[in-house]
Amino acid sequence: MDIVVENIYLLVIVTLISVLQNAFFANKVEQECKAPNAHNTSAFERVSCANRNCMDVYPTFLAVMWCAGLCLNQAPAAFAGIIYIVVRHKYFVGYMGQTSQSTPGFLFGKRILSFLFLMCIVGIFNYLLVRYYGSNYREYVDIITKASSALLLLP
Repeated sequence: MDIVVENIYLLVIVTLISVLQNAFFANKVEQECKAPNAHNTSAFERVSCANRNCMDVYPTFLAVMWCAGLCLNQAPAAFAGIIYIVVRHKYFVGYMGQTSQSTPGFLFGKRILSFLFLMCIVGIFNYLLVRYYGSNYREYVDIITKASSALLLLP
């Protein structure tokens, strides 16, 4: 049991942080909803739409982060997950101001999800190589993945 926990604890921490962020977003929608004439204001519409947009992508984020962490390496997957959470917060706050302010967060989030998806594909491909050809490139792929995860910080 300890081996399993050792292999996923970073992913669990990132998942719990993302749950707290979802609670924060829901609280913002609730606060805006309680304001007088809330349903007629553009602020309520922006907050509500930002929350819906974040919730629409949330299952995809969890799936690719967990698959990347389990199939390849949890450290770069968790790092990308933390960066995605920060970017998603930037998107949400930007959407509350003006919708055009949310575009950088949206584009950056797409790049992080693409990186996590690529990690999943590489991990599955390496598994197939080990299974059918006996060639294990995991050590090389881990080094490349750890080095390239730092590139996510570039704007």
